[in-house]
Amino acid sequence: MADAVLQAENLTCIRGDRRLFSDLSVCVRSGELLYLQGANGVGKTTLLRALCGLLYPDEGQISWNGKPIREDGEEFFDHLLYIGHQSAVKSELTPLENLRVSCALGGLYPEDGMLWLALERVGLRGFEDLPVRMLSQGQQRRVSLARLFVNNALLWVLDEPFNALDADAVVVLQEVISSHIDQSGLVVLTTHQEVMLTSAGVRHLRLG
Repeated sequence: MADAVLQAENLTCIRGDRRLFSDLSVCVRSGELLYLQGANGVGKTTLLRALCGLLYPDEGQISWNGKPIREDGEEFFDHLLYIGHQSAVKSELTPLENLRVSCALGGLYPEDGMLWLALERVGLRGFEDLPVRMLSQGQQRRVSLARLFVNNALLWVLDEPFNALDADAVVVLQEVISSHIDQSGLVVLTTHQEVMLTSAGVRHLRLG
């Protein structure tokens, strides 16, 4: 397909009696990464969820390739991979089972060999068949991030993806993000850690 474009126009989001942001506009294109910055509580997660269509802004519009996602959500969600700041894994399932379920929910059914390789890439070799409840917080985070290696989504939206990761896992995550951008993908993320995000085009948006 032609270059993809995620565009937000004149967004306003209010939570309770607090206006998190207003008149916010931003555009991200294929081969670009949008680095969302700001202190805790300024609305970063709210904006990420709005960009994913998981909540509606109080004002403004979000479009994918020129079409409002409210009107053409099915096509948009086919191209979206969202990983929130919570690991969002089932504690009674193993990492392999969690990854298999996540893929199936996205309409993907890769062979187990690909799933094992993805888990190995995130440093979970030897832990694939343990219940997730037996893993550390960082390892549980890696289970969630393994989805980055077995998806075909153009748009990745990542909320604090580097949280609870050790140095080796940070390097692996940086590499897969850079590779996705190099292959004309789009990434929107927020992180408090100082990391080398990508050598490609990085756009910055600071809230608050």
